Amino acid sequence: MDRLGARRGGPHRLRNSFLSYAIVARPMQTGLYLHIPFCRHRCSYCDFNTYVGLNDLYEPYTQALAREIVARACGQRPSAHTIFFGGGTPSLLSADQLGHLIQTCHDAFDMQPGAETTIECNPGTVTLDSLRALRAVGANRLSFGAQSADPAELTLLGREHGWAEVTTAIDLARAAGFDNVSLDLIFGLPHQGLETWRRTLDAALALAPDHISLYALTIEAGTPLQDLTRRGTLPLPDPDAAADMYDHAEARMGEAGYAHYEISNWSRPGRACAHNLIYWRNEPYYGLGAGAHSSSIDRRWWNARRPADYIERANQSDEAIRAGAVEQSHEDIDARMSRGETMMLGMRLLQEGMTHARFEARYGAPMTTFFADALADGQARGLVTVDADGARLTEKGRFLSNHVFRMFV
Repeated sequence: MDRLGARRGGPHRLRNSFLSYAIVARPMQTGLYLHIPFCRHRCSYCDFNTYVGLNDLYEPYTQALAREIVARACGQRPSAHTIFFGGGTPSLLSADQLGHLIQTCHDAFDMQPGAETTIECNPGTVTLDSLRALRAVGANRLSFGAQSADPAELTLLGREHGWAEVTTAIDLARAAGFDNVSLDLIFGLPHQGLETWRRTLDAALALAPDHISLYALTIEAGTPLQDLTRRGTLPLPDPDAAADMYDHAEARMGEAGYAHYEISNWSRPGRACAHNLIYWRNEPYYGLGAGAHSSSIDRRWWNARRPADYIERANQSDEAIRAGAVEQSHEDIDARMSRGETMMLGMRLLQEGMTHARFEARYGAPMTTFFADALADGQARGLVTVDADGARLTEKGRFLSNHVFRMFV
């Protein structure tokens, strides 16, 4: 697997077209990722760019983020297709603050009414009134970090909620009019057994979410979980146990009518995450906010991480922001790297895979021109299948996906 891999934003600095190498058969989609770095409590497994106790920065951060949105659009209203508020805990901001940011996106970019607009929420941070207010300002998709239905596992992960709050949050979301709701779960925890994982998965399916993301736990550097494993207080995750849990999830999710469209993601028909599909198709996205990552196809850049630093930098002119005032660093992406990353990310899409048509339209040559040996090796090992439509992971390849990805990059 990755066994499985858990997760998860001037002329050269920002290309208005956001396209470089490709002649594209289908116009590329562009996503807007807005990072909200605030939390009430930091979870034991989290290495994301998040901060506790900065409530006084909520409003100045909102205003700084709005300024970056406007500056990145260059006054030309370029096309954008999705908005995704990640964090952190975006639901800690008020509906007025989130609504202001959503409206700023629509004013600065050419977006279709009703474009997928996701807000990540933690159970226990929402009420019926707050969710109705979010719906009223344009949010149409919610993603709840549920993680586990087991109290001991939630304690290990440092989560503040119980499963009752997850159930309540889903009920409130439906009552507020949301018909596109996602749940995140984590598996492969130390001491977690298959039976416990089955109970969590069944509890999640009983809530009938439209989308479910299942992530294998990874022990990230600098987290409390890493400290516990280093001291021997906690065992490292067992990759074989995680593989068994993933195997069970594939079967159980299929029985429940969910399509396994990406290595870690399942959805009801028509409910695949449009924003994340932009990432997996290696299409352009603006990462806006503290520490957020962006890609304009031939360049990647990431913003200053600390909220106060980001706010100070974003208080400069539009021209200064476009010239890199809020950026921490960047890297250029040459055509070879772009091709490899497009293959690697596309292979995560289990049904779509990397199609011949999309690759050739983008790079002007068949994928076999660049990856004949890698594809042949993947087929010989039973990890990849290649047919008239394109290349995809086999069932075996899903469990050894990191090995496959290294073939291309």
